[in-house]
Parts: sequence; structure tokens; C-alpha cells
Amino acid sequence: MIPHHPTRDQIRIENVLSSLGHPMRLAVARALATGGEQNCGSILEGVSKSTMTHHWRVLRDSGVIWQRPSGRENLLSLRREDLDIRYPGLLDAILAGAGTDERSGSPASA
Repeated sequence: MIPHHPTRDQIRIENVLSSLGHPMRLAVARALATGGEQNCGSILEGVSKSTMTHHWRVLRDSGVIWQRPSGRENLLSLRREDLDIRYPGLLDAILAGAGTDERSGSPASA
């Protein structure tokens, strides 16, 4: 099965904000922003496969990540170029805000 990846023009701001509004998906975006392409099993440890699959689908369908098969697993990467062209500065602002919250000890909402 080939996963759905919206084209750059199909990425909608409300879908991006909604997908990054969940603490677990925001953590994934932060990990991908600093580490480049990563194996899907290495990002969210201690999370069930069905839960991970759900979060990957939300991020992928909203246009936040690329997901590509590699053997028996999938590799994930952030669609930074597409997001930066579509919404300049948005991703940087969200990731910076998340970093500020983490450093200040602000609790994440579920």
C-alpha cells in the first residue's frame, strides 16, 4: 500500500496545526527536525504499534512528514521545504515554541 502524501499545494494550515497540536506528534516533528530521516520505530519508544501508526498517518496526511518504505519498516522525514515554502516561518515558530515550553517546564496538554 502506498501512503497518501498531499502535494505541496494540498497542504492546509488547519491540518498542519491540528496535527502538531498533539504533544506526541509535536515530539515526532521535533525529533525529525533535529535528526533528519529516521526509522519509525526509533522515535516513539514504549508506544504501541497501532498508536504509532495512527500518529504517522495524521502527520503524513496533513503534509508534515514524508513516509517511505525501507525493507520491513518505514523511514520518516520532516517536509520542511514544503512547509517553509507554503507557510514561511510557521514550522520554525512552532518548534521554537515547543522548545521554550520544554525548557520552562510548561506541562503539555493531552
